[in-house]
Amino acid sequence: MPVTKTAKRALRASKKKAGVNQLTRINLEAAIRAAKRGKSLEKILKAVSLADRAAKKKLIHKNKAARIKSALAKLAPKTKSSGKK
Repeated sequence: MPVTKTAKRALRASKKKAGVNQLTRINLEAAIRAAKRGKSLEKILKAVSLADRAAKKKLIHKNKAARIKSALAKLAPKTKSSGKK
């Protein structure tokens, strides 16, 4: 247990930050599951956005975010191209 006033304050801050980080991770995982189930563009974009934010805050590694985004991009509905070059 922390003894000094500064250490007690740091422990409180650490617990608060851990709670926020855990909530962010839970939201990301839920968004990924929803995107894989629904396969709609809106859900996929939301999951990609959450993955980018988690990587920016260093909650997940940037390469993991890239893997998530790549897998979700494969699920995106195909758009029709005009066929002209």
